[in-house]
Amino acid sequence: MEARRDVFQAIADPTRRAIIGMIAEQPVNVNTIAEQFDVSRQAISLHLKILMECGLLNIKQQGRERLCEARLDKLNEVHEWVQQYHQLWTSRLKSLKGFLEQEALQAPHPKKSKK
Repeated sequence: MEARRDVFQAIADPTRRAIIGMIAEQPVNVNTIAEQFDVSRQAISLHLKILMECGLLNIKQQGRERLCEARLDKLNEVHEWVQQYHQLWTSRLKSLKGFLEQEALQAPHPKKSKK
């Protein structure tokens, strides 16, 4: 039984991230996508399948062409996940800054020697 795919699996691969970048602004023909990479069409088809299973793209038939269009709202899951850690680390760094400033105020200052 295959594990459920999620958006994190989709963006884990640089080829899939590049495909997302290609289709982010407008739908792109499957063949046009395949021509941009130095891998087999079968490999690109697998990447497209994973992106579809993760909900990041749709492939629609338009005449003789198969167009890939982005569904980038799924990337909000990644943003939300990253944001929680951003907030955590921002809070920790502010605390560290406050601690270091307090330490600097309490540290004895070296006396200047007279010549």
